[in-house]
Amino acid sequence: MGLSSQVTLSKLLDTVAITTGAALICAVTLPFVSAPAPAAWPWLWWSVALHVVYFLTLAGAYRWGDLSLAYPLMRGLAPLIVALAGVAALDDRITTGMWLGIGFICAGILLPALSRRAGAPVSRKGTLFAVGNAFVIAAYTLVDGVGTRLSGNPIGYCQWLFFLSAFPILAVAIIVDRRGAWRHAAERWKPGLIGAAFTVGAYGIVLWAMTQAPVAAVAALRETSVIIAALIGTVFFREPLGRVRIVGAVLVAAGIIVLR
Repeated sequence: MGLSSQVTLSKLLDTVAITTGAALICAVTLPFVSAPAPAAWPWLWWSVALHVVYFLTLAGAYRWGDLSLAYPLMRGLAPLIVALAGVAALDDRITTGMWLGIGFICAGILLPALSRRAGAPVSRKGTLFAVGNAFVIAAYTLVDGVGTRLSGNPIGYCQWLFFLSAFPILAVAIIVDRRGAWRHAAERWKPGLIGAAFTVGAYGIVLWAMTQAPVAAVAALRETSVIIAALIGTVFFREPLGRVRIVGAVLVAAGIIVLR
């Protein structure tokens, strides 16, 4: 196994560790949280299925594609797809200003991928997986937008989602690399639990926000974490920011201001 494959597998196993940790956290807290309303459960099960597909397409994008291209494509296209599909699927009203803000944010996230140097090799298979993953992200975002509104309890919906999603995702990881999955979990359980706590909390906020604002706007704001991560990498890990990322960050900031 090459170095890039090892790095990809490690990232995926980190995701599995976080997902499993989230299920453990939710298993402890579920008895103290009201269950979602019956109308929300079909949407909840659809979301669980889509999260498994998300995991598989993510694996494909990282295995056959370049991270610097795949990640912005996945995260930059998804809010735009949500906005376009949400107009037809939901009753949300998206104003001209919201469309402009969503456009700025998507452009700012996609800019690093779109500005790759001429002649740089691009994996067609990896790109297809990344674009497919963007559609999956958009699909589970829309499903969760409807489900959490029907649930009457965004916290309960979030808890059950993370609890149920862990089982099929863990099963896939065991099938792919049983020994590696258990060994990685044993070695990384502490950061996995910390990441899980932040993940459950962050997505819980996203689900609550979807009950208060248009799903498309929430989806776009959620993906601004890509730029925040780039800034953290620059400040704490001395990674080069570069003019492209600066322009992207400015576009994202402009989008947030317009949305607000």
